Amino acid sequence: MSGAVRVGCSGFVYRDWRGTVYPADLPARAWLDCYTTMFDTVELNTSFYRLPAATMVQRWADAAPPGFIYALKVGRFGTHRKKLKDPDFWMANHVERFRLLGVTSGPHLFQLPPRWRVDVGRLDAVLEVARALAPTWRWAVEVRDPSWLCDDVYAVLAHREAALCIHDLLPDHPWVRTAPDWTYVRFHGPDAAHHAYVGRYTGRRLATPAGRLAAWRDEGCDVYAYFNNDHGGAAVHDARWLRERLNEG
Repeated sequence: MSGAVRVGCSGFVYRDWRGTVYPADLPARAWLDCYTTMFDTVELNTSFYRLPAATMVQRWADAAPPGFIYALKVGRFGTHRKKLKDPDFWMANHVERFRLLGVTSGPHLFQLPPRWRVDVGRLDAVLEVARALAPTWRWAVEVRDPSWLCDDVYAVLAHREAALCIHDLLPDHPWVRTAPDWTYVRFHGPDAAHHAYVGRYTGRRLATPAGRLAAWRDEGCDVYAYFNNDHGGAAVHDARWLRERLNEG
């Protein structure tokens, strides 16, 4: 059985999307409704900067049409300030708040800071807590320092059934699947290692990753892919291209 395919953008609130992605006269409060007509998933970056109010999370849940899901980034307090230390209390806050999403809750992403070298013990500890608090949720980890791209990390992720987030901010990031039946991919821009978040990939640059993801999909792997090249709405165009290619087969 083929895996499910979810492709969308990293965020939906960008000023320069007015008049390009969204109609120029559409009020910002209606942008989410408009976005949900284009994609069936979005990665919410706002949760990385601060824990949103319960009323906001409930609003997101209520706004989601049937089948729509949110991917959530774990707050930078835990990943950057604490560097994964003492996960019991801050992970509990994350899980409690986002339980309000109910069936609209998708994967949850730990984005680790750059220039923080590998610490397998802390990674294992935080994933143990995460799995204990929300055993049915899917957890992904994006590393920003190349020292984390090693077999010991892959083994911890596999043991906890967490996905290594594949991305292009680190040159030659390996395409490694650590979760048994799903993967998480982020596209930060066609020249992300030097100029992130800008530019179109187009089909020429996306053909190779599309082929890899299609092969995994055919093996029964669920695919979650998000485009973060938001400037000028480039993410929307590239996400549409990848979704169409992956839904062809």
